[in-house]
Amino acid sequence: MNAKKAKESYDAKIENLKAKVEAKESYIDSLVNINMDLTYFSLDSNEDAISYFEEMGYDANKLSLTISDQIISQNKAGADNPIIPFVGMEGNMSINKVRLLNHRWIIADFTDGVYWGELFITYEVRKDGVVDFEVEKSFLYPRN
Repeated sequence: MNAKKAKESYDAKIENLKAKVEAKESYIDSLVNINMDLTYFSLDSNEDAISYFEEMGYDANKLSLTISDQIISQNKAGADNPIIPFVGMEGNMSINKVRLLNHRWIIADFTDGVYWGELFITYEVRKDGVVDFEVEKSFLYPRN
């Protein structure tokens, strides 16, 4: 292969790789934007809610894990989770996923293995560190 063709081949490979890098960077940017949209309603990205807890003397990240654990830890073998206002029909109702939206609101989903639903929970962290929960709204999806 002569030097001119080798250089042209080399230049073509470089241009091809540059185009691939640009495409991947564009894709990464789109994923970052999607992630920002998905975490918009989340305690983790809510500066006002984080500040609220910090002013109370709490680390919002640790508190978030503690609150989620308090809800999920009420799942017990052989019993429905008491936060869920529905009786399991095909098994015990258990909380699967919890998301703290801010310093007052939580959404959660639950299932008994066949039926499933969602909860809207309000909560308050008292000065003594006790967390009070109240289920404001709930629904059970109809089984198809």
